[in-house]
Amino acid sequence: MPRTTQQLHPHREPAATRPAATVLLLRDAPDNGGLEILMTRRSGTASFAPGAYVFPGGGIDALDAQSHGAADRRPAQDDPHLTQAIAAIRESFEELGVLLARHADGPRKGWMADAHDIAAIDRHQPFAAQCQARGLRLAADSVYLLAHWTGDRDLPRRFDVPFLVARMPEGQEPVADETEQFEPVWVRPADALARHEAGQFFMIFPTIRTLQRLAQFANTQAVLDAVAHEQPLWVSCPRAGILAGKEARYMEDEAPFGELALVCPDGQIVHPLDWQAERPVPLLRNVMRLTAPNPGVMTGPGTNSYLVGDPATGFIAIDPGPADAEHLDKLWRAAGGDIRMIVCTHSHADHSPGAAPLQALCVQAGQARPPILGLPSAPTARAASQFTPDRSLQNNELLALTGQTPEGKTTHTLQVIHTPGHAANHLCLLLQEDGLLFSGDHILNGSTTVIDPPDGNMADYLDSLDRLDAACAEHGVEFILPAHGYVLGGPIHGARSAIARLKAHRLAREAKVLAAMQALPDGSMEEWVQHAYDDVPPRLWPVAQRSLLAHVERIRSLHPGNN
Repeated sequence: MPRTTQQLHPHREPAATRPAATVLLLRDAPDNGGLEILMTRRSGTASFAPGAYVFPGGGIDALDAQSHGAADRRPAQDDPHLTQAIAAIRESFEELGVLLARHADGPRKGWMADAHDIAAIDRHQPFAAQCQARGLRLAADSVYLLAHWTGDRDLPRRFDVPFLVARMPEGQEPVADETEQFEPVWVRPADALARHEAGQFFMIFPTIRTLQRLAQFANTQAVLDAVAHEQPLWVSCPRAGILAGKEARYMEDEAPFGELALVCPDGQIVHPLDWQAERPVPLLRNVMRLTAPNPGVMTGPGTNSYLVGDPATGFIAIDPGPADAEHLDKLWRAAGGDIRMIVCTHSHADHSPGAAPLQALCVQAGQARPPILGLPSAPTARAASQFTPDRSLQNNELLALTGQTPEGKTTHTLQVIHTPGHAANHLCLLLQEDGLLFSGDHILNGSTTVIDPPDGNMADYLDSLDRLDAACAEHGVEFILPAHGYVLGGPIHGARSAIARLKAHRLAREAKVLAAMQALPDGSMEEWVQHAYDDVPPRLWPVAQRSLLAHVERIRSLHPGNN
């Protein structure tokens, strides 16, 4: 966890959350059976999301928890989930007059409530007691957990909200209360999203993201089948930054989330997310990123150069990038001309060529000559990746900067971790005091790195992932700073989770490669890549074929029968 002394922004305690529940009432459209969802427009004077189209729901009150005896439940439905289901049933009735309840006895036992039952119940009086008086039991057993949202940390009013789903009872029609909710409408997820984009159907972020995911389901039963295991399909507390001058929000599985968690842990909406090569981007007081102006298919938004340190300690430059004079000048200026060491994670052409000219720039300015550190390129490296450092780094070696500030002594210590796989001379750096991993090209945000034999080796790559996981566990690392893309990680979806997902992805890909080899034992690499990378655009198959070769080599070493 980064030291609080290195955070860019003062601590700000987010508002406390309030328990609430929301229910998505689903039906199959009368014309083609496609999924439709009941939505309604909130009052323009509402204190939360005024004028937005939402799903019915609201706060959980004490009577909801006291009404368990009035509800039917599934065996796996625990007490908190039962309370949430009761609250959602109550809110859908109070706001839209939809009653998820069934007759408990008599000739209509098991039948869902109808218009006569609905008309006999006062929306403004205690709900569960009225249902019991009419011989109705709340159909909480037909309400399932879809997702769980927690309000963004920047919001003045925050709710802790399960999003529940239930099938709309046949024969009932929604009627808005005309005080909190207006204009109930059945809408396909894709249509609601299109209308929102056109400015005709205002929705807030959780609603939008929920509809985006539900648009993938063909009908109501498909949704109910997906949630039958009693676990939410996703859990999220979004974060926001500034993109193109506007607020932009992201879920945990989206690329900018980890960076926002690092820079603005309390939810301040101040961090710019636009990629640019003009100026360094502060991530902590002791970490800056300057992205080289070399965007492309292989480099994403560009190669990230990092500066670790502060004016009292001087700086270590990590991956100076290509030999681009303007980029190196900006990197040198961002360090105030005080670069103590230059470290290259590996020798590829977008990482190490800038090291020597950056070193010369420091010397020309009268600074002591900072050593270029790293590992020399192996004989297997391509001609464009030849690299010889001033000094070779040792595995687990420590590179330390120390200085004196008005607050006392400060130290920044980078641990060297040898991580062959992407390249034979690849290494990562772990900032011990702040639990940050500088991953070079071993771990990227937004794509998987290419493993290009003979310098690349898939077995070494996977072993290196295990080595990084162990180091992250030892030092409590939560964030990964890659050479391409935003910061990865966060307190919940941290560095180790990212590594585990990456390893699982690689092994799943390898299983597809093995299946292609077995299905086409006499096939060519071109044929195998079409099968094993069928989820990748064909224009990228020539690049993917290099990693496929690395998988094939590992498979053949593990399973000699596939030679």
